Amino acid sequence: MAILTAQALNKYYEDYKNTEVTFSKEIMHTLKMDPRQIYIKSGGLQWPCIINSTSFSSAKIILGTKSGAYQVLTKPVPAPVSIRFSFYQPDGQILSFFIAGKVLNVQPYMNSSDLAIVSITYTQRPPDDLIQMIGNLLDANVNAVKRKEERILITQESMRKLGIPKKEMVITIQGVPRHCILQDLSFGGAKVILLGLAQYLMNKETILQLEFDDPYEVISLKGIIVGAAFIEGRKDIIGASIKFNEESVNLSYKIHINKYITTLRKTELNSKFGENVEVAQPVDTAPAAQSAQTAAAPAPQATQAASASAPAAAPVAKPETAAPAATTASAQ
Repeated sequence: MAILTAQALNKYYEDYKNTEVTFSKEIMHTLKMDPRQIYIKSGGLQWPCIINSTSFSSAKIILGTKSGAYQVLTKPVPAPVSIRFSFYQPDGQILSFFIAGKVLNVQPYMNSSDLAIVSITYTQRPPDDLIQMIGNLLDANVNAVKRKEERILITQESMRKLGIPKKEMVITIQGVPRHCILQDLSFGGAKVILLGLAQYLMNKETILQLEFDDPYEVISLKGIIVGAAFIEGRKDIIGASIKFNEESVNLSYKIHINKYITTLRKTELNSKFGENVEVAQPVDTAPAAQSAQTAAAPAPQATQAASASAPAAAPVAKPETAAPAATTASAQ
């Protein structure tokens, strides 16, 4: 997972501070959460619990009504609490941390007498790791709608940034696997090159298998061929445009695409405004002095008459200015 700058983390925190994320199976899988290592801690003791949802300002957990945690957290004045989060990192190590908070209220979970849902408001800002993970997820969902049709041309550079090891993919058309070459990608679709006849591929259902590194995974996206045309100069090779079924576009795929788009946007901004801070230069007063001398000079005819006898004018002295020290601050 790439490390975000403090500015990017702050933007995630401000934009999504109160946006609640419910921990479905897909989200837990995408974030590599370890549900067995989620705990609620209070008064020097801790108990396992189920994390139901979180934002950057609060969380909801699920407890059994017969547990020791329930007895502690339902006291008239409950003690401060902490929630322990736990995630697997790409190297297999566990990343865990506590977030301090206080109990806001306790209610039955879905009218159950055996389970309760506890609302906790955070008393501290969550760690940057959680802000980055949740922020990436929410940002990907937003951009998947706003920038759905924005195409990414598949080149060696874009493949490196996307984490795609090769252009050659497998596409299944009407249940028959075939080889293809990936030409472009977007949140909502893709374009591939393959052998075939355009008229026989239009409106056919497909499953495109995309391989990604970091971490390695194969994502299968269902769709339909909405456009097919012969490649110029060939009658047996076509370019097929695929529109993905929205329900098959999972969070993991959205995060891969969003990571590339946001990286590209950042690169464009750096290129536009420059990566170095400009150094102010001293004002050169020589042009002004020369202009004043020119204004005071006689008319051209008089000048020509006097030029033979008048001595050469002394050069105008430039005011001495200390050269500034060269300072270049790389933009972070």
